[in-house]
Amino acid sequence: MISWTLTGLTPGQAGSPSRTRLEGNSTRPYILGMVRALNRNGWDAVVWNFRGCSGEPNQKVRFYHSGDTQDLHSVLTYILKDGCYERSALIGFSLGGNVALKYLGERAELLNPKVGACVSFSVPCDLASSALKMGSPENAMYMKRFMLLLHEKVRTKMRLFPGEIDDREFHRIRSFKEFDEHYTAPLHGFRSAEDYWEKASSKPVLAHIAVPTLLVNALDDPFLAPPCYPYQEALNNPCLFLETPEAGGHVGFVSFNARRQYWSESRAIEFLDAHVQLHP
Repeated sequence: MISWTLTGLTPGQAGSPSRTRLEGNSTRPYILGMVRALNRNGWDAVVWNFRGCSGEPNQKVRFYHSGDTQDLHSVLTYILKDGCYERSALIGFSLGGNVALKYLGERAELLNPKVGACVSFSVPCDLASSALKMGSPENAMYMKRFMLLLHEKVRTKMRLFPGEIDDREFHRIRSFKEFDEHYTAPLHGFRSAEDYWEKASSKPVLAHIAVPTLLVNALDDPFLAPPCYPYQEALNNPCLFLETPEAGGHVGFVSFNARRQYWSESRAIEFLDAHVQLHP
């Protein structure tokens, strides 16, 4: 029986600022590589773009945000409703990984039994510390690039929804805290940036995850602070497997094997083969 995976899309691999992307989409090499690896190993793959990340803006004034699991639930429900698949798994990168982990944790008792596992890479599971880490001097080049891209998104929304959103104060924004305070929080029903970070982070619900879940966060990830390495949560939850390799950056697990697969692709397949039974 062929099963499938849902891949959440988020920031691309770290490198020079010219290569870094705030958002991923279904054309990114690390996504296409994962899909090829899954297909070679008997899985169908569904790649899900966040709102506004597919190459055209979404048709609402709101964006997506790091803790919004409803769209994931809608896609998953749609794919599984016709009975074509007996087993499924989630794979998420960065913010997409946070959404996948939060979804599994908050819906543990209501999760579709066909969801058998999850693999996530480079996940800022504690958004507050990650946002502060991104605002540190060593990430200044990344932050400048990110603010330019976010400003482009705001301008696009201004053209679509004149009078509902503006960029009059954007020139003052220098950090994710300021952006989340001014845009993310009010557009998505949060009281403040801190309220958004607290409610959108997956770390508080990791204890509730009840399916085999692999979280891989490299120790040299420039976007992750110490609270994003949930050692205690993994120790206390037998379903949560935390791996913290010394190298890998942010979605940068690129060492090849004999099949010229990224290490992340091989590790994901290995984990799914070990924990998802395709023929119950």
